[in-house]
Amino acid sequence: MYKILFFSALLFSCNQKTFKTPHIIIETQFGDIEVELFSEQAPKTVGTFLSYIESGFYTGTSFYRVLKSETYETDNNTGIIQGGLWQTNRNKKNAIPGIVHETTKQTGLTHQSGTISLARTKPGTANTEFFICIGDQSHLDFGRRGTEDGQGFSAFGKVFTGMNIVRKIQNQKNNEDTFYTPIKIYKIQIIK
Repeated sequence: MYKILFFSALLFSCNQKTFKTPHIIIETQFGDIEVELFSEQAPKTVGTFLSYIESGFYTGTSFYRVLKSETYETDNNTGIIQGGLWQTNRNKKNAIPGIVHETTKQTGLTHQSGTISLARTKPGTANTEFFICIGDQSHLDFGRRGTEDGQGFSAFGKVFTGMNIVRKIQNQKNNEDTFYTPIKIYKIQIIK
């Protein structure tokens, strides 16, 4: 009997995911996106983002913004999808203070396909809004042309699994840079 319990416990522990860096699941109406967060490179951004998840800020939110290039085949479209509280709870979003801006020059990260990053206006104004890159978006890095101030955006992780879901979301009908119908984010949870 003890052998059976030991082997059952061993099998259970072998099936548990263990990571050196935090992982999260973004649960959407089209499926789940698993994201690895780079806490060593971008500690302030990751720490704050995780605190927002633990506070339940992303429950019942959406992906509402999209950028895409119509000149590429669907699976290779480049651009971004952006989500957060803006469409579902703007008052709460506006009440949350900005996060210290960690540039890609400081972190060594870059906006490649699958990168998750914080949306912002001026440095230090980013809070709950994030975007995921589809294709090479390195023009959003520090010192490049993606921002007027040259500070770029704060990359802090990368899609681990679920880029097919990211592309499916990106391919939904849009009016310029806005989805006709926001894509539901049921919740974001931390994988323990």
